[in-house]
Amino acid sequence: MNVNRGAIADESLKKQVYQDTFRTPDYFWLDSVTMEFQGFHLVNGKYQEIQSTTDGRLWSQQLKLYLGVYEGKLRLFTTENQLILSFEQLAEQEIPAQRAEERTQQAEQEIVRLREVLLTQGIEPENI
Repeated sequence: MNVNRGAIADESLKKQVYQDTFRTPDYFWLDSVTMEFQGFHLVNGKYQEIQSTTDGRLWSQQLKLYLGVYEGKLRLFTTENQLILSFEQLAEQEIPAQRAEERTQQAEQEIVRLREVLLTQGIEPENI
């Protein structure tokens, strides 16, 4: 319990610094143990708590996106409530796309090669 109180006290101090010193427009924090998630928006020099949506997401005026907890991690969501993929997820999707592109290029090169073989033998590929 002391750890949580310390975390809360620490968070209050950080929030105060971001509000008064840095004047950060949007401020969010997530307790990785309790999964408590809060956000604040700077209004007239003071943080006002951001009200969550029914699914627990918080709107960031700065990012123009929602923030929310998904599979135990803080993630970004579009205004249409679509999860924005992480860099790792994007990279995983690119690998199959790159392989497909490579296979397409190889197939096109093979077509050119076979066309040349047919032409050297006096066969017009279009007539086959």
